[in-house]
Amino acid sequence: MGADVVIGALLVGLAAGVASGLLGVGGGIIFVPGLVLLLGLSQLGAQATSLLAIVPVAFVGAWRQHRYGNVRLRDGLIVAGLSPLGVVAGTVLAENLGERALELSFATVQIAFAVGLARRAWG
Repeated sequence: MGADVVIGALLVGLAAGVASGLLGVGGGIIFVPGLVLLLGLSQLGAQATSLLAIVPVAFVGAWRQHRYGNVRLRDGLIVAGLSPLGVVAGTVLAENLGERALELSFATVQIAFAVGLARRAWG
């Protein structure tokens, strides 16, 4: 592993951590494009790697926000309880789609959420 890869990984991790703490996002929104664009991973490889990388980011962010009284534990546990089923289904689907379809799907989801959040912020 070259120094440029290590530096890229550190930058992606730092950016995702800052975004997560500041905005409540960071995992897929930062990790996946960063891993694809800076580290040269495939879309599927970046998505799979992002799932692992999200774990410590989510844990630290939730722990810190819980200390401030911002975590709705019941809602979080409901989402957490249902998420593994979605991950299994999504993983099977991702394994069977082509790389281009994954890239376009990811970009579409990012744009849709960005538009929705912008409307809400300016609404």
